[in-house]
Amino acid sequence: MNTLAPRPADAVIAAAQAFLGERITRNDALRQQHSRGEDTTVPTMPDAVAFCETTEEVSRLVALCHQHAVPVVAFGAGTSLEGHVNPVRGGISLDLSRMTRVLEVSAPDLDCLIEPGVTRQQLNEHLRDQGLFFPVDPGSHATIGGMCATRASGTNAVRYGTIRENVLWMEVVLADGRVIEVGSRARKASNGYDLKSLIIGSEGTLAIITKIRLKLHGIPEATSAAVCQFDSLKSAVDTVIATLQMGVPVARMELLDEVQMAACIAYSKLEGMTASPTLFLEFHGSDASVKEQAETVEAIAIDAGGQGFAWATDAEARNKLWRARHDAYWAAVASKPGSRGIATDVCLPISHLAEALLGAKEDVAASGFSAPMVGHVGDGNFHTVILLEDERPETLEAAWALDKKIVHRALALGGTCSGEHGVGLGKREFLEAEHGMEALSVMRSVKQALDPKGILNPGKIFRN
Repeated sequence: MNTLAPRPADAVIAAAQAFLGERITRNDALRQQHSRGEDTTVPTMPDAVAFCETTEEVSRLVALCHQHAVPVVAFGAGTSLEGHVNPVRGGISLDLSRMTRVLEVSAPDLDCLIEPGVTRQQLNEHLRDQGLFFPVDPGSHATIGGMCATRASGTNAVRYGTIRENVLWMEVVLADGRVIEVGSRARKASNGYDLKSLIIGSEGTLAIITKIRLKLHGIPEATSAAVCQFDSLKSAVDTVIATLQMGVPVARMELLDEVQMAACIAYSKLEGMTASPTLFLEFHGSDASVKEQAETVEAIAIDAGGQGFAWATDAEARNKLWRARHDAYWAAVASKPGSRGIATDVCLPISHLAEALLGAKEDVAASGFSAPMVGHVGDGNFHTVILLEDERPETLEAAWALDKKIVHRALALGGTCSGEHGVGLGKREFLEAEHGMEALSVMRSVKQALDPKGILNPGKIFRN
């Protein structure tokens, strides 16, 4: 009697059980959990989920997948917004969330060595008593390995840069299981191709990150948070532009439109604020410099029509303000009970930010959707949360049409289709318009050179 030949994934799973045991599983609940991130893409189930705890285990598993041409998709916290972790071709979901050790902290060198499953919150809790902190803050409980893979950014980027500027060195596993080191502990280097920067933002399509050395910063002597409200989005953006042109070293500068503010006031119980365009700001430095920064921005804001500028150094008040900002997505969704949000993500040169924001507002009004807007406007990045009260095909199609309008306007104004969410599945169609076919061809060549069998997170960034 003829029997079916074993599937390649079965061979990988059977061989991996020798060193992973029950940490490689076909459990349906775990497979479902690893079928997508926090996005609206269609879930796709992996054949199995593998929980690796060491670089050696990752290397051995990836080598097996390479041998049998089985897809392998790295998974951290599952907080991605563009379908990065969907195993669209099945295979193995490689969960790194148990690799959570802080291996070394060097206060004299202002750096640390961690595993990829460490989150920003965990790292800063570990560092707090040493007077150090890690500044990249995407506003979610993402793993730092995932942040590197998607080239994450966030509220502090205007002063401290994105994850790319805060990674010194990485250990990574290539598609055939080889382990290499990229980058250097030195603060600068001028030799060879910059493989570290190539892998950061490659979304797990070129290598899997297993160790990371990060830059750290001293906790500021003084920190002040401020809030100012405006009659119009343009006045708020004018304040942002003038602040940056004055060279004020603001640490955070966040814009919420009137729709988002109404949602945040209700969700986070913000008192004394109105549903109008609002800037949230934060200043770091000495007592004197923080005071000077706040006073300078206050004068700029008032000149632009700002009202009720208030700043405080009280930690509890600051934390409440930034909790409200970090909860903005959930506040937006809660403003329409039963809805789900599609978060757009574009980034513009600052001089075109107002035009892009106001154009997006017009598009939203014409679409009939409710779509709160929030942005890391200090570096030209903003998001529109398109709220879906039902997910019928025609509603989803209309929501994606709105997203496309916002993105194409940003591209036309010299911006990018994603300032921080990455490409994944959701932004693939915009890459040709942004980069051109020749540049995409070069990217494909790099992918082919490093992953000739196409096993690392297939279907992401490129359609094929």
